Amino acid sequence: MHTVLISAEVSPFAKAGGLADVASALPRALSAIGVDMRVIMPKYRGIEAKTPLQEVARFPVEVGNNKVECIAYRGHLPGSDVPVFFLGNDYYFDRAQIYGEDGGDYPDALERFVFLSRGALKLCQELDWQVDVIHANDWHTALTPAYLRAGLGPRDARSVLTIHNLAYQGIFPQDRAETIGLNDEMLAPFRHSGKLNLLRGGIMRADYLTTVSPSYAEEIMISGEGLEGDLHSRRESLVGILNGVDYTVWNPQIDRHLWANYSTSDCSGKQENKKRLLSELNLEGNGPLVGMISRLAEQKGFDLVMASFERMLSLGITFVILGTGSQQIEKFFKRVAQKYPRNVAALITFSEQWAHRIEAASDIFLMPSRFEPCGLNQMYSLRYGTVPVVRATGGLRDTVHEYDATRESGNGFTFKEYSAEEMLASLRRAVALYSENPQGWSKLRARGMKEDHSWEASAKEYRDLYERVLATRA
Repeated sequence: MHTVLISAEVSPFAKAGGLADVASALPRALSAIGVDMRVIMPKYRGIEAKTPLQEVARFPVEVGNNKVECIAYRGHLPGSDVPVFFLGNDYYFDRAQIYGEDGGDYPDALERFVFLSRGALKLCQELDWQVDVIHANDWHTALTPAYLRAGLGPRDARSVLTIHNLAYQGIFPQDRAETIGLNDEMLAPFRHSGKLNLLRGGIMRADYLTTVSPSYAEEIMISGEGLEGDLHSRRESLVGILNGVDYTVWNPQIDRHLWANYSTSDCSGKQENKKRLLSELNLEGNGPLVGMISRLAEQKGFDLVMASFERMLSLGITFVILGTGSQQIEKFFKRVAQKYPRNVAALITFSEQWAHRIEAASDIFLMPSRFEPCGLNQMYSLRYGTVPVVRATGGLRDTVHEYDATRESGNGFTFKEYSAEEMLASLRRAVALYSENPQGWSKLRARGMKEDHSWEASAKEYRDLYERVLATRA
């Protein structure tokens, strides 16, 4: 089976969020079980420093009425034999950020991702690949199923579109339709509420759809950011497959970012990481250390945290946060870090090293998301012995289960109602167990560390889905 995965971001070459981790780990896991995988992404600024590149093709790509040169390069995913093909055009991709600056998209976002979608399909033809399945991801590549149906890609290839986050749909003015280069009939599903909606068109044109957790697949057919009706109409072709964790990257036994490595059998290194983090950030650590690593966005539940922050601190916690995003949220955490310099640290930046260190050093990881398609940090936290406190939504509901002292079951603490009071009550239960029952805490932590959330099981589900897709091919 020959599959091409197309994504706007792929770790470690370019990363803005969890999509990059999935677009890197899934192809490697699929390759390991016998699926022939290729990955295609843009050639952003600085990629030359991350992998050796070999030019493999030059060809024009139609973007609206223009023919734009594409220079394609070959590299590979680290730690694998999976080739990655980078579509180069400096006008579109030699920029400071992946998507845009100051929290928005670049004004020519539609042109950039038309170039990626059409260029990826044309590369398949230029290099004469046999392609069975094109696997598109999110709105950036949601045009590829329609292009395939219009005969612009590999003959007889089928399409799968994964929705990583329905909140981002790729919405543009109707008068930009010419840029896409499809006739009125093929464009029809992309027209929605007086706008062009790339994700909606992909949902209606793809042969199969996936989301990144079973619960999210259920939730979006009920509350789907305005697309619930369309998703419900495709329910027979919609599958929720939980994302996995790449344990070659997220594993406290071998993590190169940590001050000290550790394992389930010997957690002393975890305490050393906590000690070093507190020292580096000039924090006191008499109680549990609560960590958050997140895009600073409303989706992530920061209104609950901000509304109850003083009460959170009154539980005797120390708090550290890493992330960037909303200026309002950034200002809040900068302010409380100045007000409580010995109890709060705010790292308003993105740092892979600090993300790993916070996971390892924290006792509790807080994820009070309004919605969460899958979430990865709660699964990272489990492996790192950091007990998650989460709202039971989407992938969080699928992976974190309430602690039960009587049955000695569960791996964290959860709450259902989206309210500051419910979040606090859940956090309070976690702090009480940490403070009052060290033995119970150690058992809870150990259960989480022993769980397997690797990509192996998820990759098999994707392989099975690809086979199902191909079975529908005429």
